[in-house]
Amino acid sequence: FPRIREIEEIASSSVQSARRMLFDSAKDAPELLKARIAQLGAERARILADAGYPSDYLEMTYDCPLCRDRGFVDGQKCRCFKKAEIDLLYTRSNLQDILKEENFDTFSIDYYSDQTDGADGPTSRERMLRAVEICRAFVRNFDSEFSNLFFYGDIGVGKTFLSHCIARELLDSIHSVIYFSAQGLVDAFAQKRFHRQEEMDNPMDTDAIYNCDLLIIDDLGTEMSNSFTNSELFLCVNERLDARKSTIISTNLSLKTFKDTYSERISSRIFSNYTMIKLFGQDIRLLKKTERLSGH
Repeated sequence: FPRIREIEEIASSSVQSARRMLFDSAKDAPELLKARIAQLGAERARILADAGYPSDYLEMTYDCPLCRDRGFVDGQKCRCFKKAEIDLLYTRSNLQDILKEENFDTFSIDYYSDQTDGADGPTSRERMLRAVEICRAFVRNFDSEFSNLFFYGDIGVGKTFLSHCIARELLDSIHSVIYFSAQGLVDAFAQKRFHRQEEMDNPMDTDAIYNCDLLIIDDLGTEMSNSFTNSELFLCVNERLDARKSTIISTNLSLKTFKDTYSERISSRIFSNYTMIKLFGQDIRLLKKTERLSGH
């Protein structure tokens, strides 16, 4: 449509003329320019509409109208940039699907009873309520206080669930979180140590494991234990402590069994630098399965 090219040339010359008029102190120059540009814009829109195109067909379109896909507004990260960061963090965390179902919003204390773990000790419900308080404080103070958590106790009592709750909150506030089962973590280190990069099934940069804001190691004690795994575990725990990077560990082992399973230097570093949280009670996974089968 050659007339559109003419319109753009006229608009360009009109702007230049208006600038000259402004230089000559012409008071009506801005209004004249505005009217001329509006007239040319309307003509261009009619040409496009007559040809079956939308009136804004020649305008640049952006995925984000706020920053026009630059990522920043007034020197600050645009919300589209922050969302992209969060999406990337979720993808790298190994948790993108499960956190939709396991988070503080879906937590229920109803699965915990008044059963005690001793003659005068706290009940299962009281233990979990206290654990939730500690987890919320962990999130709330994450950027100002360095701390680590160690969940231990019975199978299915919510240790992994609490880890997921914390991960969800931190990922949504743009912190890097990486989750591994104990065996998965060992496999990642083994692949890095014994395989070339091109041979790896799912290569994970071990630097990210050492340097992410929060590392979650789930079900420690279920991995194949040998001198290599113990060495890598100690290195991981020690490096993150030295760098003041927080770690959450969960295990079904008792503290005594844990100490017997791992070297003195591993258990000592963990016991002296982690907040120890014991949970007990009924297996919630079985309770939920029973509810589904009964239709409740």
